[in-house]
Amino acid sequence: MLGKSRSTTVPQNVLVVGLGRFGCAVALSLVDMDREVLALDENPELVQRWSSALTHVVQADSTNEEALRQLGVMDFERAVVAIGSDIEASVLTVLALSELGVKEIWAKAISIKHGAILERVGAHHVVYPERDMGEKVAHMIATSVQDYIEFDGYALARIAAPSFTWDVPLGKSRVRSKHRITVVGVKCPDTAYTYAEHDTIIQRGDELLIAGAEKDVEAFVQLPTTHG
Repeated sequence: MLGKSRSTTVPQNVLVVGLGRFGCAVALSLVDMDREVLALDENPELVQRWSSALTHVVQADSTNEEALRQLGVMDFERAVVAIGSDIEASVLTVLALSELGVKEIWAKAISIKHGAILERVGAHHVVYPERDMGEKVAHMIATSVQDYIEFDGYALARIAAPSFTWDVPLGKSRVRSKHRITVVGVKCPDTAYTYAEHDTIIQRGDELLIAGAEKDVEAFVQLPTTHG
C-alpha cells in the first residue's frame, strides 16, 4: 500500500465509487460497521442489484465533476474509488474528487503505474487488492504460514509453533533475541488467542501470532514445526 498520512477522525459517511467485487465488499463491510454509504456506479443493473443492501445507491458518471457536485460529495470526508478495469475513469474520478475537496481518497490500482498516476492526481492512499492477495496466498502455499499481512516492510503472520519453542517458557526460547521476532499471541487448539508473555509455555500444536520486519518473519516461518 502506498499513501500519505491518514486522518485520525472516524468517518460516519463514506463515498464508494464502483460496484464491482472490490467496491461491493468495501461498501457492505462499511454498512456492517454502521457507516452510512453513498455508492455510485454507471451501470444501472449494478445500481438496482445493490439498492436494497446499501444505504444510498446512485447511477452517475463519476468522472463528471458537476454530477458529483450535485450529489454533494464534498460533504464526504472519505471516498473509495473502487474502479479497476477502466483506468481512465479511475484517474478522472480521483481527479474530480480531489478538485472538489474530498479530504481523504482511497483508490484501487491494478498496476504500479496506475497507482503512481492516481497518487499524482490526488489519491491519498492507493491499494492493490489482487497483488496483496496474491502475495498472501503465495506465503501460505510456500511456508507454514496460515495467515499473513505485510505493510511497509513490516509483517504479521499466524503460524504453527516451531518445534524449538515447545515445552519451554517463551523467554527461554529467545525468539526475539535470536530471530528478531515478537510473539504477540498464542492459541492452543480449540481455544482463543491469548496474549503472549515472557513465561508463556508453548506446546506442540499451538499457533503463534508473530510480528517483525518482513525479512525476519519470512525467515522465521521456514523453521521446522516438527522434531527430527
